[in-house]
Amino acid sequence: MPATPIIIDCDPGIDDAIALLTAFVSPELDILGITPVAGNQPLPGTLRNALQICELGGRSDIPVHPGCDRPLLRAPLHGQFHGRNGLGNTELPPPAKSAEETGAAQFLIDTLTHAAGTGRRVTLCCLAPLTNIAVALRIRPAIAAGIARIVMMGGAYREPGNRTMTSEFNVLADPHAAHIVFSSGIPIVALALDATHQVILRPEHVADFVATSGRISEVLGALMAFWDRNQPERYGSRGGPLHDPLVIAWLLAPELFETRRARVFVETASELCMGQTIADWYNKSGLEPNADIVTRVDAPGVIGLLRDRLSRYAARGTAA
Repeated sequence: MPATPIIIDCDPGIDDAIALLTAFVSPELDILGITPVAGNQPLPGTLRNALQICELGGRSDIPVHPGCDRPLLRAPLHGQFHGRNGLGNTELPPPAKSAEETGAAQFLIDTLTHAAGTGRRVTLCCLAPLTNIAVALRIRPAIAAGIARIVMMGGAYREPGNRTMTSEFNVLADPHAAHIVFSSGIPIVALALDATHQVILRPEHVADFVATSGRISEVLGALMAFWDRNQPERYGSRGGPLHDPLVIAWLLAPELFETRRARVFVETASELCMGQTIADWYNKSGLEPNADIVTRVDAPGVIGLLRDRLSRYAARGTAA
């Protein structure tokens, strides 16, 4: 079966790094490019981190296109849980690889226009604020025809927010971009906090990952150890939720996830509820559903899948 062509839109980010490293060793995925955006860190940081992770994972062949350096309308907002450099204070060597001259929006437009013409549509893996995607859609709406689906980490429905009382960080950081994407008519699989809080990376998991991940074990262990929120009152145990890697896990093993279709709305006006995602579970709006929201996750299955993929670095020797 041919590999699924994907573009990974991200803001690395510890959990972005784990997602990227998983995708790099998954031959089912044909990674056409990576498009960092401002989010967990300002753009220079997320761009640097993406380049460093490509080199760590031995995938310097993947082009990295710099994205938007601020949200569409609101002031920039950055992450709280990723350390001073976005990678949990882990210091990686300065990247030898350089970013592409073509920016993310133009790369998306060019790639998706070509995909629409050839029929080989692309899946967008969105691990960050949706600014890059929204800008490309606004410049060239016809690129929607080249998108097979958007699989995104973002939002919170029945689960409280992780940055404000109501809102998840990726949507809060650019709610207007999220509104554009949810209004686009493109098929969307939404992995919100309702899903990601079901998969907690506990200390015993970290020890297992470190023992099996070969040459990346030291860096992976440092990233994962930093991710421990130590909030058992919220998560039920030590550890941290595996947000972004669930996007890659869904692509590799959708049978580990259950979804429910609903219409999603994004709050863009209220300061109290800015960035809140509201699901119309019972068709109160009378509008057609625009997303498949993940409601249940086989957490042991996902942990096992990630362990299997990351253990492949043990057989790969040094970075390419």
